[in-house]
Order: sequence, then structure tokens, then C-alpha cells
Amino acid sequence: MAGDGRGAPLYQRIKAELRAAVARGEYEPGSPFVTQRELCERYGVSTTTAVKALNDLVAEGLLVRRQGRGTFVADQPERTAGVAPVRAVACIVHGLPGAHVSNVVSGVESVCAELGLRMYLTDTARPDVLASPEREAGALREAMDSGVTGIVLYPVEGLHNSALLSEAQRRGIPLVLVDRYRTDIPTDAVVVDNFAIGYQLTRHLIDAGHERIVTLWSETQVTSVQDRLTGHVQALREAGLPISPQFTALRPYLGQPAAARLGLLRTALESAEPPTAALCANGYVVAAAAKDLVALGRTVPGDVELAGMDDAGPFDLLGLTAVTAELPSREMGVTAMRLLAERAAGATDGPRHVTLPTGVHTRDAASGYLRAVVGGTA
Repeated sequence: MAGDGRGAPLYQRIKAELRAAVARGEYEPGSPFVTQRELCERYGVSTTTAVKALNDLVAEGLLVRRQGRGTFVADQPERTAGVAPVRAVACIVHGLPGAHVSNVVSGVESVCAELGLRMYLTDTARPDVLASPEREAGALREAMDSGVTGIVLYPVEGLHNSALLSEAQRRGIPLVLVDRYRTDIPTDAVVVDNFAIGYQLTRHLIDAGHERIVTLWSETQVTSVQDRLTGHVQALREAGLPISPQFTALRPYLGQPAAARLGLLRTALESAEPPTAALCANGYVVAAAAKDLVALGRTVPGDVELAGMDDAGPFDLLGLTAVTAELPSREMGVTAMRLLAERAAGATDGPRHVTLPTGVHTRDAASGYLRAVVGGTA
């Protein structure tokens, strides 16, 4: 292989050879350029190496990317003298103080460091300000105006900012969603098997003897939650158990005033056939439910067993739950960033949804055991 220095990194030597090929006229201005896959096959290198070589040539203005078409040799006017676009990725999330979101960001950042990309991080929620479509819109506009290489987005609840997401796609800015996908706009997304979470945790509770399970939610207008509810209902059906609209209603619990939460639980617990278990959306809901149950004079797990549909929360609640799903948070960020890098390098196949498996932890496997009772937690 022709190179620009025997000790140079492999991607630098590939860049030098590709740059020389363009200079020799092997690729005409405006013509399609060698793809990431072809680079891997030609040089016997990894996807990461191929992506980095192509990204650098785009940053230098030798190549351009055109959405839905691939990577092309830049026309002469497009090659700006001495001015390269910012090689940066925007990572837009909400709820950064939580371990789940922080680990997603850590995964994104690790791949950015590997590829020599900067990461601009925006948390659309602060301790004193809830995440909102308006804050997300501002972050998206700032990212696009900054000329980022791509955007990793942990979207706010609901179908908001459709016009901005479509604009990013029109500009050729790769976009990968994490944790949930959009049903109105086809994009790449990295999610977990949320149907399996709802199904497996419900099966565990049923096998433990629970036939009446109330579901407690936080967000409701997101695909991750809707898929979990579908899995929960499927497990009830297979077990021949009744599906109570009161217990399976997709309504917010966390975020409600304390009086409203207590009223919801009191109504369920005072029904003719009260629930013996609560399937909670995440660790934050587990903590709120345990507190509210104790306020109503119930013990956990004596009167009501708790289960967590993921381990996102303020602290480790495994000892308080009968069963909890463990999210591969960092892997979600790593996978999302690698997919974004492939798009930035010219991958033009249709939108991909990557579904990662989850782990399930039971109380039997926990090192400690918590019991919530009136007067405190012991």
C-alpha cells in the first residue's frame, strides 16, 4: 500500500492513497466515490478505520455526502481552501443526571473519541426545568446551524419537532434516535426489546402467584412504553388472566401531584379484587410507588410486590423489587454512534431499527433485601 509514512496510523495511509487517486484523476469531480464496504474489502480493515478515513476526507472538502445517494468527489467550487466543516456530533438527551441517560451519553462519547469527533452535548432538562419540545427544538436548530456531522437524539415524549427532523434529513445530516423511535418519520433508531421487557416481567410475577397486576407509568406517549404494555397484555392473555382496564390503563403516575398518585393507588387497593403486584415503568416510579404505598399503610413487598421495567432511577432499587429489567444503556450509545458514523461515511440503505436484548434480575440474585414499611425502609 502506498503510504504517507511507514509509522502513520492505518487510516492515515488509506487517506493518503485515496487522496492520491483523486489527484491522478481516477475519480472525476461529482462522481460516486469508493464506499465504506469497498474500503473494508480493498484494504482488509475494520468499519471503524474505513469510516474515519472517509470522514476525514469529507472534513477536508475532498468528498461530499448527498443524502440518500452516498459519497461523491467534491466539485472544485465545493472544495473550500483551508476551511473544513466542524467534525462534531450533537448528542441531545434529557434526564442526564440519571444513570441510564448518562451511560447512553458515555457510549456515544467513547465512539466519538475513537473516531476523532467532538461531541456537543445538550440536556433538554435541568433540575429546575422539565424537558420540553421547545428546548429540544432549540438544540436541534443549534446543531444544524453549527454544521455537525450528525445527531444522536434521545427524543422528548410525543411526536414533536417533525419539521426540524425532516429538515435535518433534507440537509443530509444523519440522525439516529435512542431509546424510542418515531412513528411519523422514518429514522435510524437503537432501542431495546421493550415487548420482551413487559412480557418477561409479567410472566415472572404470574409464576410467583400474582394474578392482579397494576401498571404504573411515567411517560406514556413513547413507543418504548407502548411496546412494554403490549408485552404485558400478551403475557396476561397467555396465562388466561383477565385484562382489567383499571390496571392496564396507559396513564401517567409519576409527575402527578402526590394527592393524585395516592388517590389512584387507593382506588386500586380498595377495589373488590385489589392488585398484589405493581409493574413500574422505571426505578423512579418504583421509588414513588414504594413511598406512596407506605403512606397508605401498606408494606412492600408484604402487601404489594414491586417490579421495575427498567433500572433507570435515582439509585439501585433491585433489593426492593421482585424482578427488574436491566437496560444495556452504554451499548445503546455505542451502537447509535457507530450507526451514525456509518451514515456519515455514506451508507445509504433504508432506516434501521437496531433492537438490543435486556437482562433481567430477580430479588433472589440480589445481595441485599429491602422492605418498605410504615416509619421507614429497613
